[in-house]
Amino acid sequence: MYPTVTPQVEKVLSAIGKHSLSTKEIMGMIGLKDKSNFLELYLYPAIRHNLVESIYPENPKHPQQKYRLTDNGKALLK
Repeated sequence: MYPTVTPQVEKVLSAIGKHSLSTKEIMGMIGLKDKSNFLELYLYPAIRHNLVESIYPENPKHPQQKYRLTDNGKALLK
């Protein structure tokens, strides 16, 4: 793992794995209920590190929005 990757980001990467998941699905797998906390500490840092990407990047609030690992994220999981 990159030294800058937090345990929270590692949990997001492990939860997503080979899937495309919604925020609700990822939060359920990790066991979190507070969405704002999840976004700030888990999902957004993973996106900033280019480890996770949204499937609708041009529309962040898309009703079918899901997240998947980038090639960098997949490489970290190996």
